[in-house]
Amino acid sequence: MTNRIKEFRARYNLTQDELAKKVNVRRETIVFLEKNKYNPSLKLAYDLAQVFSTTIEELFIFNNINNDKKNG
Repeated sequence: MTNRIKEFRARYNLTQDELAKKVNVRRETIVFLEKNKYNPSLKLAYDLAQVFSTTIEELFIFNNINNDKKNG
């Protein structure tokens, strides 16, 4: 799974710290999310989508696991 958090954060002119405060996590969590080193809980994904007035599907890109198994 990848995400567009950095893109949306820039669009909304938010720092990592400001976004972290809005969704009640530490700034480091936002850093790890933006680097795709951490997958958020459903609640956090929902909260992030709410901040950016978008859907979880627009913010997060889910890789097709079934296609990966067939091709791998």
